Amino acid sequence: MAMDLATIAKKKKIKYFLISYVDFFGVLRSKLVPSQSIKEMQKDGAGFAGFSTYLDMSPSDPDMAAIPDPNSLIQLPWQMDVAWLAADLWMNDQPVNASPRVMLRNQIDRLGSENMFLKSGVECEYFLITPNGDSIADQNDIADKPCYDQSALMRQFDLIRAICDSMILLGWGPYQNDHEDANGQFEMNWDFSNCLQTADRHVFFKFMVKTLAEKKGLRATFMPKPFINKTGNGCH
Repeated sequence: MAMDLATIAKKKKIKYFLISYVDFFGVLRSKLVPSQSIKEMQKDGAGFAGFSTYLDMSPSDPDMAAIPDPNSLIQLPWQMDVAWLAADLWMNDQPVNASPRVMLRNQIDRLGSENMFLKSGVECEYFLITPNGDSIADQNDIADKPCYDQSALMRQFDLIRAICDSMILLGWGPYQNDHEDANGQFEMNWDFSNCLQTADRHVFFKFMVKTLAEKKGLRATFMPKPFINKTGNGCH
């Protein structure tokens, strides 16, 4: 039986929910829903115009319903009265096959029909850059071989700790953080899980890192190649 989000909201003192999905470009799209409306949203979904995001739709397509998955619920560690939910997209009472999360669910079902179960893990890399995006944030990070540089890592300790502490609070099992191969680049690792949960956590991780970086006056980017002369970001 699915968890009742209205009951969870009262128990965990959640005032707002972010009902979210990602499009083809990995952009996180959301609606902020007050807890008093979550019962209806859990049943019928939050409405989105698919044409307004990158899902290969036209203006003639009807609105989509984003049905939140209660199992994906994550309370924001820095704003505990707000919870994030990954959603499955529906249109005309059918799953939206262009939705990345629906695509993954379809593959999980295919594997399940052959008695297989997929688990996955990710190693997320990102750059910390200036707010205007012109350069890396740490102008002292200039080593020719900066990978695993302790000094460069510890100059960003406050932010790295805030992110890692958040993952610990969420029960993700983070186990290592390091300065990566490029100047201004970092990697953070947490335990593997079933592939749907890992994908949801990956999406939330990017949102979390960007948000906490902004709180420190920085900007984080997961772009594959933000700087032509530096090693790109991976997610292997």
